[in-house]
Order: sequence, then C-alpha cells, then structure tokens
Amino acid sequence: MIFKTFWQNKSKSKDKLSEIRDFSDKFNYKTNIHLRFVDFDLMGHVNNSVYFTYLEIARTKYWEEIVKWDWNKTGIVIAHAELDYILPIVMNDKIAVHVKTSRIGNTSFDLEYQIVKLKGTEEVICSKGKTVCIAVDPNTKRPTTIPDAEKQKMLTFEQLI
Repeated sequence: MIFKTFWQNKSKSKDKLSEIRDFSDKFNYKTNIHLRFVDFDLMGHVNNSVYFTYLEIARTKYWEEIVKWDWNKTGIVIAHAELDYILPIVMNDKIAVHVKTSRIGNTSFDLEYQIVKLKGTEEVICSKGKTVCIAVDPNTKRPTTIPDAEKQKMLTFEQLI
C-alpha cells in the first residue's frame, strides 16, 4: 500500500517533445551531417547506434573549429554518453547537430547535443544527448587539468563567463 501511495503522489512530467521544443535557440554551434546508406536499418531508420557517431562527428568539428583543441598536449576521453530518441531519422532527411559546452570543471566538461531535421527554415528535434568529457595527459593516460586556452575559448564562445 505504501508503494501505491508513493506512486500516486509522484508528480507527472511532461512528454519529452514538449520539454525540449525550444532547445535549439540555446546553442551557438551547428554542423550539418551527411547521411550514409550504411546508417540505415531494415526499417529505413537511422540505426540507434549511429546517432552516437553523429555526436562524435559534431563534437570533433566543434573542438577543431571553435575550441582549437591541441591534441598533441591534451587528449579527451568520453566518460559518459547518453541520448534521448525523440523522432526517427529516415532516408532523404537533412540533419544537423547542435553542440554546446554546458559545464566546465577542473578536469572534465559536459557537452550537450541536439540532432535536428532541417525542413526549410524550420528545425525538428530528433534527439538530444550529453557527454561527459575528461581531459587526459597523453603520456600518463591520467586525467589532467583542462588547458587554460581551450577552457577560455569554451567559456567565451558559450558565454559562460
């Protein structure tokens, strides 16, 4: 009986689509993604595992174009990755990925993503995700402090300062 009472009193959350409808205007970086035939399953949808490849492509471009990450001095490993699937991506869809740094710590930072379908000037949200990234010393393979230059570029670009 306690379980039933607890469940009935639990607040109800909105559906995911209504929660994130205005998500895209909070991102400063967007890159288009080219869909490949190999990305699709027998149902004609992009396979769920391929979405993480799209995130990888987008964050790599973000790091190269915006942050100018120096890979010779500091590496990055992904400690955690998550993705909420909202709508499927199918053949002939045009998609883009929004990326932003949402948190910066001493040795780690979070990136948030939004995959959208491009329909004229409108964007339809297909999924949203997050990764926790760890700065790593390439010699010791251990976490290290995020380099000041890269940290400042993320802070400035994302207007976190």
